[in-house]
Amino acid sequence: MRTHKFVSSSLLVLGLCAAAAFGQEPRHLFFRVTAGPEITAPVSGRVLIFLTTGTGAKEVDLSEFRPSSTFVAAKEIYRLVPGGSVDVDTDDICFPESFSDLKPGDYQAQAVLDVGHTYNYSGRTAGDYISDVIPLKGWTPGTGDEPALTLTSVVPERVLPKGTPAQEAAAHLEEMQSAVLTKFWGRPTYVRAWVIVPPGYEAQGKTRYPTVYWTHGFGGNLDYSKLTGERIYQRMADGKMPPMIWVMLDESLPTGTHEFADSVNDGPWGAALTKEFIPYLEAKYHMDAKPSGRFLQGHSSGGWASLQLQVNYPRIFGGTWSTSPDPSDFHDFTGIDLYAPHANVYLRADGTPYPLMRDHAKVLVTFEQFGKMEPVLGAYGGQLASFDWVFSPRGKDGRPLEMFNRETGDVNPDVVAYWHDHYDLAHICATDWAERGPYLKGKIHVFVGTADTFYLDGAAHKFDAVLQGLHADAHFTFIPDRTHFDLYKVGDDRYALFDQIAEEMWAVARPGKKWTVK
Repeated sequence: MRTHKFVSSSLLVLGLCAAAAFGQEPRHLFFRVTAGPEITAPVSGRVLIFLTTGTGAKEVDLSEFRPSSTFVAAKEIYRLVPGGSVDVDTDDICFPESFSDLKPGDYQAQAVLDVGHTYNYSGRTAGDYISDVIPLKGWTPGTGDEPALTLTSVVPERVLPKGTPAQEAAAHLEEMQSAVLTKFWGRPTYVRAWVIVPPGYEAQGKTRYPTVYWTHGFGGNLDYSKLTGERIYQRMADGKMPPMIWVMLDESLPTGTHEFADSVNDGPWGAALTKEFIPYLEAKYHMDAKPSGRFLQGHSSGGWASLQLQVNYPRIFGGTWSTSPDPSDFHDFTGIDLYAPHANVYLRADGTPYPLMRDHAKVLVTFEQFGKMEPVLGAYGGQLASFDWVFSPRGKDGRPLEMFNRETGDVNPDVVAYWHDHYDLAHICATDWAERGPYLKGKIHVFVGTADTFYLDGAAHKFDAVLQGLHADAHFTFIPDRTHFDLYKVGDDRYALFDQIAEEMWAVARPGKKWTVK
């Protein structure tokens, strides 16, 4: 999970947000957006207009932790010519309400042209066009003084900060074209990772190392993988972690995160990793190249990725250490039982809203807020849509079927049945333990905070109970009062949990052997 693209019928309903009540004629409040001098050729993409109360902001953007504090309207545009303009109906595709419904006051607005449809995953990215922030003092919607927003600048390429010379020398970019993914997509498709070798690693040497396959959570990318790998390298160099090779995988796609699952929508990423990429790396680096020396690790969506890889490829890996994984038992999908009769992800049976994010006891965001915000920002690439791309069956139009209706929150039981059979890890273990159990026993390790921001401790408890019933010798650690974002902290060290995890992996790969850093 984290938070940081496919149009459905629910968007047609959402697009009618201009009608304040049933039977009322829709209103149309237009903001004009003009292509400024930075745009020298026709451009296409999604225009997003952000509006907040107040004055003096240098940037107006949306916060996933306070989604209703910013108003946003959207419009798809095609081949906007230099100097051309487009009128955006801010009562059409909008969140959390029509701009016409805003009360008079001081506001500020900014336009973004999301050229790559990446906003839902990573926000504003290189190549997007943005306007200046325009103040609207004493503005009353619909009085004709709506702002003219000109796209005057382009988001620059992000320069990845370099690590120390030793960190840079230890990081090796690997990109392998996958035969199975290329066949699936009909175009060259690559598995990518940064391979971090430990201090003292010699390319011509004979010493072999245990290997950890790590992957990021939602919103991460290849750059983030490298930064995390450099941090791990430094911990090894400082003697805090045993010397191992870390493969920092990239699991990002335009549709969200593929989580190295074998999916009818995203493709056979699990097969590509286990049957192609790992053999490729093991032929190139001094890796143990056996299950007792191959480990999995990841956080959040990466935690679920590492967990499902261990469950689905139990003979390949010697254990997973998954932290704050996305739901592994869909009886508790961020607190919602997807299998309940007439399940709804927005409202409980008593009509109260289901929360999605919290700060300990304080609810920050409801599931409904996020479910209705995400389609406005883009038709694909968001966290909730990403689940559909990984878990759902493919519809007749070639796109994944939605697990729930974005307008009403009603769960589609047919889609949930497919999720259950293919991706509910607790169910998979319970029904196929005779086959998988001998290769999974003692290999599942999960860490999660009791105050997890996305309520992911609930599903972990349920998965733990299932594995206890199977005598799986699984190891679940529930860290008191920790959230999604401070789970690794010990004392003043934000990343100290890495040390414990690496020590436990080392004990499996090198039982009884002490380690030193060269």
